[in-house]
Amino acid sequence: MNPYVLTILLSSLGLGTTLTFASSHWLLAWMGLEINTLAITPLMAQHHHPRAVEATTKYFLTQATAAAMILFASTTNAWMTGEWNINDLSNPIASTMFTAALALKIGLAPMHFWMPEVLQVLDLLTGLILSTWQKLAPFALIIQTAQTIDSSLLMLLGITSTLVGGWGGLNQTQLRKILAYSSIAHMGWMIIVIQYAPQLTLIALGMYIIMTSAAFLTLKMLLTTKISTLSTTWSKNPILASTTALVLLSLGGLPPLTGFMPKWLILQELTKQDLPIIATIMALAALISLYFYLRLCYAMTLTISPNMINSITPWRTQTTQTSFSLALFTTAALGMLAVTPAILMLIT
Repeated sequence: MNPYVLTILLSSLGLGTTLTFASSHWLLAWMGLEINTLAITPLMAQHHHPRAVEATTKYFLTQATAAAMILFASTTNAWMTGEWNINDLSNPIASTMFTAALALKIGLAPMHFWMPEVLQVLDLLTGLILSTWQKLAPFALIIQTAQTIDSSLLMLLGITSTLVGGWGGLNQTQLRKILAYSSIAHMGWMIIVIQYAPQLTLIALGMYIIMTSAAFLTLKMLLTTKISTLSTTWSKNPILASTTALVLLSLGGLPPLTGFMPKWLILQELTKQDLPIIATIMALAALISLYFYLRLCYAMTLTISPNMINSITPWRTQTTQTSFSLALFTTAALGMLAVTPAILMLIT
């Protein structure tokens, strides 16, 4: 892609998110979301392949539907209350419609069906943008309006997303689909605590972005998108294979890695709010997700590539990719549990 065009598109992505962050008027927030959608569409379709175009079309139609629902919800709310302010979402019908629209935007279950299909076809960097940056603007709106949304609806969305994210990833062989289901499960963890402690949602979102970035950048460095090709990683780059296994376990939420922090804090908050059954369901759903992360770790570090007479040996050429950002995100994804008190103090 032409570097000037790429610069304009990435700047538009930043502009759209910033506009939504800064707006207190429904129309401005909606415009920011639309700029975001229109900016990422050419990045998704840059590889002129029928499947890439199909995924881009699916994504565009889904996001356009969600944007239309947001516009309809905000118009309904303005008609009923006479207010266009984001914080005055007092009409229950508009509130429910708005929640459904944003759930569709970020891929919460049961509105998640587009997410694995779209992410599967994208190249890894565009997939990284879709999984991380594109979540920020909708989450800003959800956090602003969380207190006006029905708590049982948020609970239902959170539990369903965590369970679907766990179950959906069990039988997958494509790494991008596994990361898509991982994203759905993490969104469930964030949404379930958003009414009680929005700062924990922000911590969970930040940790999710760090860990997912580390995972995507690792796959890009290894040039792999399937579980079957992970077994050659150890012979190519043993250090990277070790750190990747730890990053995957961090995504699963194992202590003493970074991914344990948001799960621990969210379960603690749910227990404080006298919701022990919900906390138990969430903890058990996290175990389902942990299974497929362990499966990836097993394929990467505990198996060796088949070495038969007729098998093709993969080329072990030196990569020219820069690894600074990968090192930065991997370090953060592995060692931030120790600074939990500092993070809590900064955010709360």
